[in-house]
Amino acid sequence: MEPGSVENLSIVYRSRDFLVVNKHWDVRIDSKAWRETLTLQKQLRYRFPELADPDTCYGFRFCHQLDFSTSGALCVALNKAAAGSAYRCFKERRVTKAYLALLRGHIQESRVTISHAIGRNSTEGRAHTMCIEGSQGRTHQLRVHCSALGHPVVGDLTYGEVSGREDRPFRMMLHAFYLRIPTDTECVEVCTPDPFLPSLDACWSPHTLLQSLDQLVQALRATPDPDPEDRGPRPGSPSALLPGPGRPPPPPTKPPETEAQRGPCLQWLSEWTLEPDS
Repeated sequence: MEPGSVENLSIVYRSRDFLVVNKHWDVRIDSKAWRETLTLQKQLRYRFPELADPDTCYGFRFCHQLDFSTSGALCVALNKAAAGSAYRCFKERRVTKAYLALLRGHIQESRVTISHAIGRNSTEGRAHTMCIEGSQGRTHQLRVHCSALGHPVVGDLTYGEVSGREDRPFRMMLHAFYLRIPTDTECVEVCTPDPFLPSLDACWSPHTLLQSLDQLVQALRATPDPDPEDRGPRPGSPSALLPGPGRPPPPPTKPPETEAQRGPCLQWLSEWTLEPDS
């Protein structure tokens, strides 16, 4: 996957109501800043000028977010009704996402359950970052949790440790690999190519295979979608599929989020969608 440009936008799914793109790394979704020479918004407007909606702030209704440095599947709704149906899937936690990442160190466990609460970092000069509960101070959630385990994402200069030239790869090694949004009218399901190949980066060479990506995708696709009222994790989530002895018991069911906890996410989503059903 070559570096992003306005012309080389990769489309992995398209229907009357949705587009899913394979976002490049180091590309913002949207921006009003004049200095942002390349954004996903600009790529979409260049490729599909007829789909841009002047009634939205950026011309397109992005159903969710990906960090600037993260590549992979990102869904765009092409009309208000589609945006509303995707909104409800996210609100009801019926969306399944799986990520690929290269982490530092050697992880011994085949399955890890992470339950650290995270919040904004209050340390001077680090207000743009997040941290786990109990340190100084849901943005960057995967990156924060991996760092808290002592295995930061390779190339993550915000939450990782840089000690030499070999620690500065050409990108952050985090990729949104699989996305499933089971709306009422269609199931948007995509799987993007694995970008972490030795042919693209000679510093990375896999040695031991525990589970193939094909097996993971097959298991995800075979797992029924949860009921709208089910607040627990989808049974086919990646963490529930990893093999190996000594698998720990599932974590206790957490109480539902409060309105205050869900507020910031719902506020962001509501800018692009219909109001949820009352």
